[in-house]
Amino acid sequence: MTIRNMQPSDWDQVSQIYAEGIATGFATFETQVPSFEHWDKSHTHHCRLVAEENGTILGWAALSPVSSRCVYGGVGEVSVYIAANSRGKGVGKQLLQQLISDSEKEGYWTLQSGIFPENNASVQLHEKVGFRYIGKRERVGKLHGEWKDNLLFEKRSTHVGID
Repeated sequence: MTIRNMQPSDWDQVSQIYAEGIATGFATFETQVPSFEHWDKSHTHHCRLVAEENGTILGWAALSPVSSRCVYGGVGEVSVYIAANSRGKGVGKQLLQQLISDSEKEGYWTLQSGIFPENNASVQLHEKVGFRYIGKRERVGKLHGEWKDNLLFEKRSTHVGID
């Protein structure tokens, strides 16, 4: 398996994995896969990764800005999605470890993730790579007409933003 930068030509496979996550009902508030153009505008142009093996993308990870305010320029929101047939094989761990490393090179001092409480695999993955539980945002949004809580996790850099 190779972790590499995501290319626009990866979108077909990346969007299929995104659709699998949406179908679980506990990976995102999104209900439809956006177009590449919309996705591209809402994510940073750096820190976009795919895990690939023999030409098949096994998972992806990317950052979104948490705010347009300059004081939050070093804080990124994590997205990580693993293909259904690649889950539980360490793909997510490798992607997040590389995303953490790449984000620090780009000047990020904090990464955050909002995770649905029932998404145990994602909670465990984030904890494995050093994210810590910050708290629960109760009834923060609706999915299919039902209020959902969101657990907030963060990873502070030990290299960036410590002075």
